[in-house]
Amino acid sequence: MLTDYHVHLRPDRSPSEFEEYFTVGNVDCYLAAAAERGIAELGVSEHVYRFRQALALWDHPFWQQQAVDDLEAYCEFVRSTPLRLGLEVDFVPGAEDRTAALIDSLDCDYVIGSVHFIGVHAVDHPDYDAWQGLRDADAVWRRYFEMLAEAARSGLFDILAHPDLVKLWGMGRPSPERDPRFYYEPAVAAIAEAGIAAEVSTAGLRKPVGEIYPAPALAEMLVDAAVPFALSSDAHVPEDVGHAYDAALEFYTACGVGETAVFERRRRRMEPIG
Repeated sequence: MLTDYHVHLRPDRSPSEFEEYFTVGNVDCYLAAAAERGIAELGVSEHVYRFRQALALWDHPFWQQQAVDDLEAYCEFVRSTPLRLGLEVDFVPGAEDRTAALIDSLDCDYVIGSVHFIGVHAVDHPDYDAWQGLRDADAVWRRYFEMLAEAARSGLFDILAHPDLVKLWGMGRPSPERDPRFYYEPAVAAIAEAGIAAEVSTAGLRKPVGEIYPAPALAEMLVDAAVPFALSSDAHVPEDVGHAYDAALEFYTACGVGETAVFERRRRRMEPIG
């Protein structure tokens, strides 16, 4: 079975009006792309910061700019379609109880946890660039993977998105001199302890780094820790649904993994991949 759970129905830019993209016609375009690429289960997981309710979790300036839609309307629309209902929720330290209350008020099939910000600085947004804010590659990588570990241990999420997003810029940002496994280790231990899935995302192939998330060394550590994988493309347009899944299947094979995680009403089962 092939899945694509980390999908957004609108471009990753502003403005992108809810009424323009959350339509039956747009969903049909995504479903047609999934069918063409042999994807059996397609799910949408909009960024939580797109919704007004998210400001109860964090009031970062980026969130204040983005949070214009209604979360209940989003869930109601997705439930009226064949799509699985997901939500991509940033981990906000100190807001665990409020995040849990928000998630528990919904009827999701799965919740994807992600780390984009370390403090007020972002690892993937040039306007809030972590390398300019912290000015030290070791500090950026260390804090990113510490937060990924905290996100896993929070018990809030079913899947951890793009688990080494910090590498997104590739050579465009300084990398630490240490072996990256030094940074991976605490996160892998936390993910294994929490029993959640790590995302295999082909989105990294569309980014400057030009590599699947997670990197081979991180994937090896996750496999050794018996962490399950969930497959996604992080598409923001129909054309990217199932993007580079041939490479993803080669990735699974190289890791010696023959199953992928499938979700319904936040219950996970493992299905043969492919």
